[in-house]
Amino acid sequence: MIQLGLIRHGTTEWNLEGRMQGQMDTPLAEVGRVQAKLLANRLKYEAWDGIIASDLMRAHETALTIEKITGVPLLGVDARLRERAFGQLEGTTVQDRIAKWGEDWREREHELGLESDDSLLQRWDSFVSETEQVHPGKKLLIVSHGGYIVPVITRILQGPLEEHLNNTSLTVLHRNEKQWDIHLLNCTLHLNELST
Repeated sequence: MIQLGLIRHGTTEWNLEGRMQGQMDTPLAEVGRVQAKLLANRLKYEAWDGIIASDLMRAHETALTIEKITGVPLLGVDARLRERAFGQLEGTTVQDRIAKWGEDWREREHELGLESDDSLLQRWDSFVSETEQVHPGKKLLIVSHGGYIVPVITRILQGPLEEHLNNTSLTVLHRNEKQWDIHLLNCTLHLNELST
């Protein structure tokens, strides 16, 4: 059995601009750094054994903030946790995409280089299989990306996630034999003080 806390990285400038990031390496915005600190302050009252992050800087920086505040060790970064690749769409806004490929650009996503769910979930399955062998029975925080975490959750739910996956949200998964159970989904209680 293993327990994983899936965390979407903090907000970036490109998130704020509505720009598709994909596997382009973008840093956190100042609000993203604040979000990461708020999440870390929440997590320091919970028992976690380690952190593994995507190797992209926005996830890595989020993980380092959590490590610094909680003392939970960052065990490493893993390219298998990278955001979904978006091919030619990376770096563009919706307006850019409409200008280049027309209103129906979404129908051409795969032609433009969008990574398939199958490819992404193969990365996840490979990561989980190895992680379970190296860290059996551990409780690990996994800092990754919205476009990566959503297909993982969708497969577990066997249906779509009904809400947007928020920056620094926490989703907690328990693995019992061959089945994943979701114990917490897209939780951002730690961000409440941002809106007060």
